[in-house]
Amino acid sequence: MTGLGRTALLAGASVALLAGASGAAQAGAFGLREQSAQAMGLAFAGAAAGSGGLSSMFWNPAVVTMKPGWNSDFNATLVAPSARITPTTGTFPPLIGLGESGDIGQAAVLPATYSNYQINDRLYLGLSGAAPFGLITKPNQVWAGQTYSRSSKIFTLNFNPVIGYKVNDWLSVAAGPVLEYFKLTLRQATGITPLANSAFLKGDDWAWGFTAGVVARLSEGTTVGVGYRSSINHRIEGSAFGIGQVRANLNTPEKVSVGLTQAITRDFRLNFGFEWDNWTRIGTPAIVSVALGRPVTALPLNYKNGFYYSLGAEYDFTPQWTGRVGVAYEQSPIDNSNRSTRLPDGDRYFASVGASYRYSEKIQFDVSYQHLFAAGRNRIALVPGEPLYTAPLAFLATTDASADIVSVGLKYRWDNPPAPAPIPVPLVRKY
Repeated sequence: MTGLGRTALLAGASVALLAGASGAAQAGAFGLREQSAQAMGLAFAGAAAGSGGLSSMFWNPAVVTMKPGWNSDFNATLVAPSARITPTTGTFPPLIGLGESGDIGQAAVLPATYSNYQINDRLYLGLSGAAPFGLITKPNQVWAGQTYSRSSKIFTLNFNPVIGYKVNDWLSVAAGPVLEYFKLTLRQATGITPLANSAFLKGDDWAWGFTAGVVARLSEGTTVGVGYRSSINHRIEGSAFGIGQVRANLNTPEKVSVGLTQAITRDFRLNFGFEWDNWTRIGTPAIVSVALGRPVTALPLNYKNGFYYSLGAEYDFTPQWTGRVGVAYEQSPIDNSNRSTRLPDGDRYFASVGASYRYSEKIQFDVSYQHLFAAGRNRIALVPGEPLYTAPLAFLATTDASADIVSVGLKYRWDNPPAPAPIPVPLVRKY
């Protein structure tokens, strides 16, 4: 089997592990940013400029040209979120007696894998497998908001082959298609009593999109990268309680990532990052009854644009050890005007720390820890005039959330690095 064939097989086998994993959303709305153990130590600052090594392909496919030879990068991230919803005065009286949500957060492991293969001095091929979106929230079976949610689950899996090309010594470009699987399962109570049954909405779909990017090495110590992930239109088909077969169109947000890495000294680097996610794409997906051929309900999500700003620093303590720290702020697409019991998201701060150990020229280990802080106590107000409100079931509440995230990574070079050029021996002549 050729090197390229092995790369595809290894990447595909690793991504297959994703089929058994579900993500707990830790980027805005139900997005997942935890795709790189190395980049997480920097709070993902500079990821689009290659600060995460080969795993930066998630933000910018042009990074595929930054690693010579044949390489793979395997990552696994444990996301342990915690979130509670506490009903307040104004909630429909028979509901408030059912109590608070309990901890709706569900821990999950998120794998991601990346591989590249250098064809020649200019041309590179790459393949990544990741889960860019995911969500699990599960409150108590009986609680005050049960008519609005009992459980929510979103699962995605995508494959992204790319072709990268070095235009010259300082500029690289890359692009490739994205094949994505999307699965949605939502449940809620059919009534206000503790014994009420659960209604459901579920469906799935495969669809296509693409990624593209550019990396420019502006000087010996300055690298800038810009990456783009397209929106993907999922034509979800499934079923709903009391309706039968249904279908819906759901557009995922496109993402633009900008990264900058600036060397301050030989061993010290600063990284900056910015991400824009166009969550307005998602709108209000209509749920269409296949039998009736018309919409019978809708999901009034109405998300806004999401923005992420990050700053990170890394220092090479020795040729083997590198340490990292990072901070970030995210402006969520969810605020008091569109927050629901399924996803009580809000603006948040991040603090990260991480390290890498280069065991040899072929092997590197990465580990990072990140903590998520809510920017404040948020509120939910499902009252007359709100799109999600169901008369007469007014629901008002406060929410509180945080998360601990641990990520580990393994980088491996499958081929042998070229031997360093011999140092010429000075010619000595006798006169």
